[in-house]
Amino acid sequence: MIHNTLDTDSNPLLLPEMFYGKHEKICDICIITFSHEVIRWAVEHLKCQKVAEIGSINGNRPVYLTQAEGKKIAFYMTFVSPGAAAACLEEARCLTGAEHYIVFGSCGSLNHDVTDGKVIVPVFAYRDEGLSYHYLAPSEYIELENAGLVADFMEKGKVPYVTGKIWTTEALYRETKNKVERLKKEGCIAVEMEIAALEAVCRFHGLHLYSFLLPGDFFGEEEWSVGILGREEELDVQVRCFNLAIALAVNRIKI
Repeated sequence: MIHNTLDTDSNPLLLPEMFYGKHEKICDICIITFSHEVIRWAVEHLKCQKVAEIGSINGNRPVYLTQAEGKKIAFYMTFVSPGAAAACLEEARCLTGAEHYIVFGSCGSLNHDVTDGKVIVPVFAYRDEGLSYHYLAPSEYIELENAGLVADFMEKGKVPYVTGKIWTTEALYRETKNKVERLKKEGCIAVEMEIAALEAVCRFHGLHLYSFLLPGDFFGEEEWSVGILGREEELDVQVRCFNLAIALAVNRIKI
């Protein structure tokens, strides 16, 4: 059942500005990563400064600002899960004023033959999470509106990539065999936890999301394989993806 929880007839009782106040716009583009290793690398290798913090009792998330070819670009490490990642985006919007958000991260491959060694550019995300229904009307899938631009960037940069549907779920340990098989039959090539929610938040606020994923683990016919998930190879790929995100910001996002 798809929950009809959208309310556009009344105003929210909480806004990020109630916690942070109103902020001047500092950039147009913001990169979102899930990896603390990416943040560590960026702080060590880029000329950047901490300009804000996304607050949480779990620990604050610094927001950094850097420049690349004259463009100011913010970046931060988000929390994992749809609700937490969406809240971080809402608060980053308040703190930076950015209108364009690039997000990348690891995902589970549902089709190893198709995704192996390639960046995945999601075109539609199956909304198997709850948050997106508070931002957009019910539907099984949400379209990733900037998938064509991201795919074109990969094509022109000669980055191996594949496009396809993905499955967004917040139930990490309920990715059952039957669900995997059903979503594979519908054309889903990967599973992750946040993209549908982040696209919904951006769509609601008139913002723009650009997303790509890297296969980490793999769901086979009968079993799960860890792949590169959590290994040194994955950390190296994450850093390369961060640099890919900067190149996307510089070369393809018009502001």
